[in-house]
Amino acid sequence: MIGAFMAILNIQITNASLLNIEGGIGTGVDNGSWISTSYLIGEIIVIPLTDYLSRVFSFRNIMLSFASLFAAFSVACAFTHDLPSMIAMRGFQGFFGGVLIPMAFTLVFTKLPKGQQPIGLAMFSLAVTFAPAIGPTIGGYLTENYGWQTIFFVNLLPTAVMVSILFLTLERAPLNLGLLREGDWFGIATMAVGLASLQAVLEEGNKNDWFGSPFIVRLAIIAAISLSLFITIELVVEKPLLRLRLLTQWNFGVGTIAAVFLGFALFGSVYLLPAYLGQVQGYNAEQIGNVLAWTGLPQLLLIPLVPKLMQRFDTRYIAAVGLLLFAASSFMNIMMSVDYSGDQFFIPNVVRAVGQALTLAPLSALSLGSVAPQDAPAASGISNMMRNLGGAIGTAVLATIVTKREQFHSNIIGHSVTLGREEVRTRIAQMTDYFIAHGVPDPNAAREQAIIALGKTVKRQALVMGFSDTFAVIGVVLVLAVIAVLLTRRVKAAGGGGGAH
Repeated sequence: MIGAFMAILNIQITNASLLNIEGGIGTGVDNGSWISTSYLIGEIIVIPLTDYLSRVFSFRNIMLSFASLFAAFSVACAFTHDLPSMIAMRGFQGFFGGVLIPMAFTLVFTKLPKGQQPIGLAMFSLAVTFAPAIGPTIGGYLTENYGWQTIFFVNLLPTAVMVSILFLTLERAPLNLGLLREGDWFGIATMAVGLASLQAVLEEGNKNDWFGSPFIVRLAIIAAISLSLFITIELVVEKPLLRLRLLTQWNFGVGTIAAVFLGFALFGSVYLLPAYLGQVQGYNAEQIGNVLAWTGLPQLLLIPLVPKLMQRFDTRYIAAVGLLLFAASSFMNIMMSVDYSGDQFFIPNVVRAVGQALTLAPLSALSLGSVAPQDAPAASGISNMMRNLGGAIGTAVLATIVTKREQFHSNIIGHSVTLGREEVRTRIAQMTDYFIAHGVPDPNAAREQAIIALGKTVKRQALVMGFSDTFAVIGVVLVLAVIAVLLTRRVKAAGGGGGAH
């Protein structure tokens, strides 16, 4: 669970500090998003590979070696001096850290007695929902006080503790190198190329005008062809890398759809809030982190209570209530103004924290509760990959919606703010007088400054309205997740006895 927490934390730990990192390695704002993208590409490729790698090299060997390399490449990120080396180190960091997420999930269903699985799921949900929320807080604090390089050292101590304990406790198992001859290598290749291309399209599409860019078009074609081949291969080969047929099991299939929606909202909201506070309110990294802290801290208190709730109530209804609270927190932010900043986010963030705390463990129990133990590693890889893919789609879609809706609102407001209106002329005259009084002696230059300032006010207001619309989209997606959860079949509580399923 420490490994899963650190791997997920590192997806978001750079979010509040991107401007500082971009300045430190001498790259432009347009290219800085690759610092996050490269980590996600590495992670999303390795998650489906985890089950196969652990069968070939043993669970113990993969866990210990990949965790150690994750820490090593984390430190390497701190010593990079240009964008290409940062992209490479972050990619390797994501690749070696990515296995820690499904392996933690697999341990819950393969190593814990049935009665203790809700506790394991609660711990896993703490990693998945608390880590993204607290990541920018930690990153922002360290960046503002000690420099951006320090955010890449936070993995060292937790990883050392984890590796030391697992070295002493995980049982040894023989290598099974014969499985390398039976590997689904064509499936692995098409999956890696397809997912990497899709991730790059999603992350870079909005910046490059989507399909107006030949680069994005080429990547999209590569992604479509590769992923189509991958799905076909997985359905026909005898020993597939990903056992996609598991998705035909009703609860797992529908639960995975809900997990995609949850990933969309979870990662999307962690992207959206720092973007709003930075772009509209001018918050620095530490201030952004302090606002986001309230989406994480209440979960520390609530998540330990979730296993008891799962033993007493239908897990479908617990997950549905959690998703509805998460949705409600998003709908609270759909009427924002330029004065809407950190203090106004306090109540929505606490509501969101309560919702997230109630969501992931019950949702995981619903989707994997009916999967056979021997299928748990394969199912875990699919579930975690799809949630992360949902997050990547969510971040890309929400970034595009902010841009498009800001343009829409700017046009609407711009039609009203014309020189034909008396209040507009009065406002420009007042602002012209202000600039003359503050050191602009030429009246024409002062009037030009006044018109520019008015244009910036319109743009800022339009941007706020664009963000408001985007929070509404998150709310709608979470309502769709509620519908998916309610379509699942009831799973018996896991605390009743060893035979409960």
